[in-house]
Amino acid sequence: MNPSHSTTLSPGKSASGASPLGTPPDFDRKERRLALLHAFRRFLPESCLIHEPEALKVYECDGLTAYRRLPLMAVLPDTVEQVKEVMRICSKASVPVVARGAGTGLSGGALPLEDGVLLVLARFNRILEVDRINRTALVQPGVRNLAISEHVAPLGLYYAPDPSSQIACSIGGNVAENAGGLHCLKYGLTVHNILELKVITIAGDEITVGGEALDSPGYDLLALMTGSEGLLGVVVEVRVRLLPKPACAKVLLAAFDDIQSAGQAVGEIIAAGIIPGGLEMMDNLAIRATDDFCKAGYPTEAAAVLLCELDGIEEEVMDQIVDAKGIFEACGASELRIAEDDAERARFWAGRKAAFPAAGRISPDYLCMDGTIPKRELPKVLNAMQALSQASGLRIMNVFHAGDGNLHPLILYDANKEGELEKAEAVGARILEICVEAGGTITGEHGVGVEKINQMCVQFETLELAQFHALKAAFDPEGLLNPGKAIPTLQRCAEYGAMHVKGGVLPFADIERF
Repeated sequence: MNPSHSTTLSPGKSASGASPLGTPPDFDRKERRLALLHAFRRFLPESCLIHEPEALKVYECDGLTAYRRLPLMAVLPDTVEQVKEVMRICSKASVPVVARGAGTGLSGGALPLEDGVLLVLARFNRILEVDRINRTALVQPGVRNLAISEHVAPLGLYYAPDPSSQIACSIGGNVAENAGGLHCLKYGLTVHNILELKVITIAGDEITVGGEALDSPGYDLLALMTGSEGLLGVVVEVRVRLLPKPACAKVLLAAFDDIQSAGQAVGEIIAAGIIPGGLEMMDNLAIRATDDFCKAGYPTEAAAVLLCELDGIEEEVMDQIVDAKGIFEACGASELRIAEDDAERARFWAGRKAAFPAAGRISPDYLCMDGTIPKRELPKVLNAMQALSQASGLRIMNVFHAGDGNLHPLILYDANKEGELEKAEAVGARILEICVEAGGTITGEHGVGVEKINQMCVQFETLELAQFHALKAAFDPEGLLNPGKAIPTLQRCAEYGAMHVKGGVLPFADIERF
């Protein structure tokens, strides 16, 4: 990414694409806004342009509310042609563009830039077609995740990826972050459930990647675009894969007296060749918070609960339940319960999906992390997080996709107390670094955004980061699309590396710096 953006909006003016968390550059904000408004009003109605500070407050952050910025202006186009024209104008004027969907992202990926345009795709909310025979649907990026399944339910079909925010999050944002969900263990992430994307480049050109078939010639740009966090192009259409609803689905709840035994049980389930539709874990803090919030019926005295959903044909499901119960009992489960009907099954999952809002009831603020580890390391990493919690004095509430090792520890803090946000960020950074040390990665589905950009320096070597920058430059030579996100500059990594060593970031056990 080229960190500088010259502009031709008015003679003698320039703007710098500084990090979205840094001090904005010295530029004439009013003059730039007026020039953009003049250009956009030629093809957009006034209702598509938001530029008053009070109105822009709605867009100052995404789900990572610790960081806030007012964009120069927000643009809400209705058509693909309007998106193209917005991109052409911003490209010619060297104005940075940040695309935004529903704003539910948790890594700051949609954090706006004070010298840039926020391109809001909320009005692209139509399901364009459904192909029952080929089991696909063509949708616009502003369509809510859950709305797809609701729309095709009469056909006995559904869309598999189901983030906890699926009632609100949009499919375009799911593509940008490669979102997963509770059932990604068996059915995969977004990248495994889409076939084709229509993308607008920064120059305003339209390209199609992927296709209606399962494979297409050339480089796999579909996978490249999925999870690219808005750095390579703006998605305006998505062709998703649909699946038939399973004939039978049962949820087995297993309670444990210690969280390490629950972690061991996860590994034993996978090792036995059982692939659940979902395999989720919650610790005691999460159990009590969610049960109080939505009355899920969890055993509130348990140290940990596993929710194991098995689906398929009925005979297969019943056999797997017997096998899973045996494994859980061997690992020391203190209670086993099978959901008696669809209502109880839905209640079990409702508790898990309500974990984030439930956390908001027991703490003024929280940071939700998103590391992924090999399942064999689960007990060790859980112990390390517990030690971090004790050393820092901050509670950590654990809810995660245990089956694929995707951790979602919620670090509870109070932003009104001086230094607590910084302490929470330090604990979160250390958790991500522990995941890397354990052979994992710093993100499983939330993306990097601004939240984890320093930990990218821990995850990747200099040569790898250089290749990321080369790839970015191939699509966006001036670095105008979502600058300052996801891929750190090599200079930033050099600075973080120096601070990293100076600050004394050490192996699992050495956490006294908190």
